[in-house]
Amino acid sequence: MDKRKKEFLKREKKWKEDVDSYRERDYNFNSLSGKNLEKLYYPDNPNDQYIDKLGFPGQYPYTRGVHANMYRGKLWTMRQFSGYGSPEESNKRYHYLLSQGQTGLSIAYDMPTLMGYDPDHPISNGEVGKCGVSIATLNDMEIL
Repeated sequence: MDKRKKEFLKREKKWKEDVDSYRERDYNFNSLSGKNLEKLYYPDNPNDQYIDKLGFPGQYPYTRGVHANMYRGKLWTMRQFSGYGSPEESNKRYHYLLSQGQTGLSIAYDMPTLMGYDPDHPISNGEVGKCGVSIATLNDMEIL
C-alpha cells in the first residue's frame, strides 16, 4: 500500500471516530426523491490531491466544514449583521439580540474603522458610526 493510501485510510479512520462522538439532530436526512443521504460521500480510490484539496469534514483544509458531522448535529449559526454608533451602543444592541435568541453576531464596522483611519482624520468626516460601530482604540474593542 502506498504512502498516500495509508494517509487517506488514517484520516478516514480519524473522521469516523470523530463523527461518532458528535450528537446528531433527530432528523431524517433524505434527498428530494426520498433516498437516504449518507453522512459523507468520498471516492473509494482517491487521487493524490484528495487529502490536500478536499479532505474530510473537521480536518484540514476544512473545505468540508470545521465539524466532523458538518451541520447534522446543529444548524448553522444565524447571525444578525449589526453595529452602529459607539461601542457602548453596539454592545447594548448585541446583548439585546442574544437575549432574544440570536445564536451569533457579525459586527458591522464603520468605514474609518474598516480603512484604518482615526475618527478625527479629515477623511473620516461624516462617516464615524454611520454604517457600523466606530472602533478607534483597544478600549473600544474591549467595550464592544
